[in-house]
Amino acid sequence: MSGNGAERRKKLLSSARRIVVKVGSGVLTGGSYTDLDESVIEEIARQVAELVNSGKKVALVSSGAVALGARTLGVPRRGLPIPVKQAAAAVGQSGLISMWALHFATRGLKVGQVLLTHDDLRDRDRFVNSRNTLNTLFEFGAVPVINENDTVAVDEIKFGDNDTLSARVTNLVEADLLAILSDVDGLYTADPRLDPTATKIEFVEEVDETVLKMAGDSSSRTGLGGMASKTRAAAEAARFGVPTVILPGLTKGALLSAVAGEAVGTLFFPHENRMDSKRHWIEYTLVSKGVITVDDGARDAIINKGRSLLASGITKVTGDFGGGDAVTIEGPDGISFAKGLTNYDAREVGQIMGKHSSQIEATLGYKIYDEVVNRDDMVV
Repeated sequence: MSGNGAERRKKLLSSARRIVVKVGSGVLTGGSYTDLDESVIEEIARQVAELVNSGKKVALVSSGAVALGARTLGVPRRGLPIPVKQAAAAVGQSGLISMWALHFATRGLKVGQVLLTHDDLRDRDRFVNSRNTLNTLFEFGAVPVINENDTVAVDEIKFGDNDTLSARVTNLVEADLLAILSDVDGLYTADPRLDPTATKIEFVEEVDETVLKMAGDSSSRTGLGGMASKTRAAAEAARFGVPTVILPGLTKGALLSAVAGEAVGTLFFPHENRMDSKRHWIEYTLVSKGVITVDDGARDAIINKGRSLLASGITKVTGDFGGGDAVTIEGPDGISFAKGLTNYDAREVGQIMGKHSSQIEATLGYKIYDEVVNRDDMVV
């Protein structure tokens, strides 16, 4: 298994052409968790520049703005009220991008700052516009430096941590590798700082409950995102067909070694059946605005026959959603089995449920589509 794993790692990582590199506050502070360490930023910039100069496209998801701003404002980094944290982000963001710009400029590379909230990716037009911006930066040979827009983000529009953001960015830039630079050198069976018998896991085939439990027990101290959030990010990227490698971010040359296929960190293999970009966006980025309950026949048609959801199979509508919103689809047992974009709003679905498609126009006075949720807009 290890030999096979080593061969697969070499093939997956050395063939990557678009790479998302995520670096957290714990790495950028050199493990001190206080002030940013410019020597660390310089080393990461050196490695990224080498990848770019070899012909690869690299997007950098960088934390550190709040830590830098908090120091500048003279306030503690943790436990800040939201307005103070937003002010710290505003102050720190300029300093952070300046550091990255300086160290990339010495290597002949430009940077472009991209600040995102969940709303930017939840709206399909803004998602596509963000993708176009990042692709254009790549065309100009620039390195996008991406961060959550903490100056305006509140709970309902936050990603939660930059591990989650980095997983979403893999879809946004259509990457084929996610590299997470951590303050530990990979996923362990338990926290190696507390358990001397803990061993590092070299490969993860699939993120299941056992792996998530290990990640919870082998936490990283970086920012908001511990090892569990990194593991969940790897699981999300895997659904998009992207491998993830968690690397020791403070080890010189670790990123270059990993991309060359060397045995560094922990590699999470991607799913063999890659989910397309739109379905990945529906499953992971969109928040369901309601629930549509269907009968056994409709559930069978969707799961086993690859059909769209028709009004005739709907038995109940819950929530207040509009046309184009994401909805969860559940069976008569209350178990959710699909998620998709609805062509009709909640009021309309309530009126046409149980009716044949030929009756929609007579019921509503118009017909937008035959399907309530088209198969192309659905994740099962």
